Amino acid sequence: MTLTPRRQDAVIALAGLLGGLLLIAYGAYDSSSIPRWVAALPLLAMAVLELFRRTRTIWTASLGGLVFAACIFAGSVLATVVMYTDLLYAAVLYGPPRMAKVLHLTGGATTLVLSGLTLVYRDAPDALLVAGFCGLVFLTPVWTADLLRRHQDRAETERLRAEQTALLAELDRRAAVTAERARMARELHDVIANHLSAVAIHATGAQSVARRRQVPEDDPVVAALAVIRENSVQGLAEMRRMIGLLRRGAAPGPLSDGEHADGSYAAPRLSALDALIGRARDAGRDAGLAFEAAQSGEPGELPAPLELAAYRIVQESLTNAVKHAAPGTVRLTVDYRPADVVIAVDSPYREGAGRALQGAGAGLVGMGERAQLLGGDFDAGPQDGRWRVRAVLPRETRGTDG
Repeated sequence: MTLTPRRQDAVIALAGLLGGLLLIAYGAYDSSSIPRWVAALPLLAMAVLELFRRTRTIWTASLGGLVFAACIFAGSVLATVVMYTDLLYAAVLYGPPRMAKVLHLTGGATTLVLSGLTLVYRDAPDALLVAGFCGLVFLTPVWTADLLRRHQDRAETERLRAEQTALLAELDRRAAVTAERARMARELHDVIANHLSAVAIHATGAQSVARRRQVPEDDPVVAALAVIRENSVQGLAEMRRMIGLLRRGAAPGPLSDGEHADGSYAAPRLSALDALIGRARDAGRDAGLAFEAAQSGEPGELPAPLELAAYRIVQESLTNAVKHAAPGTVRLTVDYRPADVVIAVDSPYREGAGRALQGAGAGLVGMGERAQLLGGDFDAGPQDGRWRVRAVLPRETRGTDG
């Protein structure tokens, strides 16, 4: 049990008072001719002053000197002397900074005066004895407390300096992160976003040419142009959201596309899977692909990170099916369980498909990382002549090793 400072002072006062009363009871004070109750008065007064050793340092040191003088004439008790030295110690340790200098000067002057008077009226050995006694009472506690306070002040200074250094390091780190986010935003805008814009513009131009030449809407080329334009526009919108997210941490400015006033973004949700499947169906029609979707269970309230990860896994799986799957039916199943959400995408497997494409396999790595960040499981590979993707995403994020 840790005592509060006020309780510590009370314990010190009580211990000094009881110790002094015990000494008086056995006559262990230097003037046995004086009644015991007279010797107990300075002891009681000093014990009361001990209760205010931290809060009223100037008053306790001043009044304590008067009580100490009364103790000398009334029959000094060792406990009273010890408590007085503790008042001097506390005055330097807890009082204003000037207390050490003041008490050093007054203590030294008192020692010189008392030892000088003793030398005049008595002899040299008595004067040395008085000088030693006064040094122990007036100077030793002051010097000890002053030394301790200097160490405490130095330690506090070092602590503040360490905190300041840590703060500056954190500011440097944040500045570096902000600069890197700004650089990434510039690179994304200058390279990827510009290319997507060019794809969308050229697809729109090609559609305009096809309409002027009265090419039928069901023509495979026109349908492919529509899919190219729709996907490039959607990719450009999501790229702009990402650029806005990066720049929001780099510098204050106007809200980006998709950003709300509170700094949040309209992230894709599982409720938009129908539109995602519709785009995949349009893109895979010429490749002989059909898409089916089914769901079971109740979605309930899903965390935003889970919805985003689930949407991206479905999006990447359908995109891979369009690029690599053999003609047939692609089946998407979303099972909402009480503890997790299970996503399964089953597509016709074509041996060796997409292996020579640049960046092949990166999508599978990304899907696995999304599931791992949520503490879930991910598996993808051929099975029974079909390519199966299965992700289990917990509703409550579980810790992952590393």
